[in-house]
Amino acid sequence: MSERFSPSGTLGAMHIETIAPPDLDWQEEALCAQTGSDFFFPEPGSSVREAKRICALCPIRSACLEYALDHDERFGVWGGLSEKERLELRRAAH
Repeated sequence: MSERFSPSGTLGAMHIETIAPPDLDWQEEALCAQTGSDFFFPEPGSSVREAKRICALCPIRSACLEYALDHDERFGVWGGLSEKERLELRRAAH
């Protein structure tokens, strides 16, 4: 948990705002957490086939994809989609 303080000289100078970190409990249930990150963050030009196969079996695939889209994850396979596929999905949505 982190804290933000209002700048001095403002009405809320003594106010402390608490910012909760995102809820990442879903990651503990992810199959990728049990297999390691090598499949999900391959070297450029390497296949993401194995990562997508694992994602297809994962019970929290949709939560993973939603997180990646919400947080603009630019690298790796998230929710069964590669960087390029997520970018195309974002472009199609706009």
